[in-house]
Amino acid sequence: YERAAAILKDNADLLADYADALAMAQGRRLDGKPLQIIERALQIDPMQWKALALAGTAAFERKDYRKAIGYWEKLQSQAPQGSEFARQVGANIEEARELGGIKPLARAEPKADAKAQKQAAGASVDGTVTLSRELAGKAAPTDTVFVFARAVEGPRMPLAIVRFQVKDLPAKFHLDDSLAMSPEMKLSKFPDVVIGARVSKAASATPQAGDLQGSSKPVKVGAAGVNVVIDQVVP
Repeated sequence: YERAAAILKDNADLLADYADALAMAQGRRLDGKPLQIIERALQIDPMQWKALALAGTAAFERKDYRKAIGYWEKLQSQAPQGSEFARQVGANIEEARELGGIKPLARAEPKADAKAQKQAAGASVDGTVTLSRELAGKAAPTDTVFVFARAVEGPRMPLAIVRFQVKDLPAKFHLDDSLAMSPEMKLSKFPDVVIGARVSKAASATPQAGDLQGSSKPVKVGAAGVNVVIDQVVP
């Protein structure tokens, strides 16, 4: 793993597996080098499922329950509804809440004005992502598909992101504030967004030559029925 990670430096999946193996080799302890590798993986792909699971476990073990919940909630957003995996992640979140004395809805702002509340409640975008027939032969069933929202005017950092695999396409997506990369960068803070989708063979959050991509026209936050067609190759 160490030799492979030196060659494939931007492969978040490989780094997560490397951290997991290293932790097992040192008695299931995640502190030290395994945690450093996990953090590298999440810098490359903030939604890499194993890195999120391990980062949550590491935070839980050091009794940083709020941070553990943050990692696990991102992981939960990717789990198929009703699956055993989703149930296990939910149980971990509930245990962290109980031990940390953290209430599920403790984030409400005191005396938030009605307009702000209405804006946050409608801060989502729904739609469908598909892969064009012309490019279908260039993607493997297990290649990662990122679907994300970016502000039309503002930073390039995704405001919300979810992932699928090519075999899931066409897929319906739902993006909202629970999928934000940071508390300061949410859908509810921007009126207009572009929805992008990208197929990454390396499962990397950074676009690479040969990736497949597509995007919508600018849409209002709160829009539904947005269609995104992956019909371009990254040069």
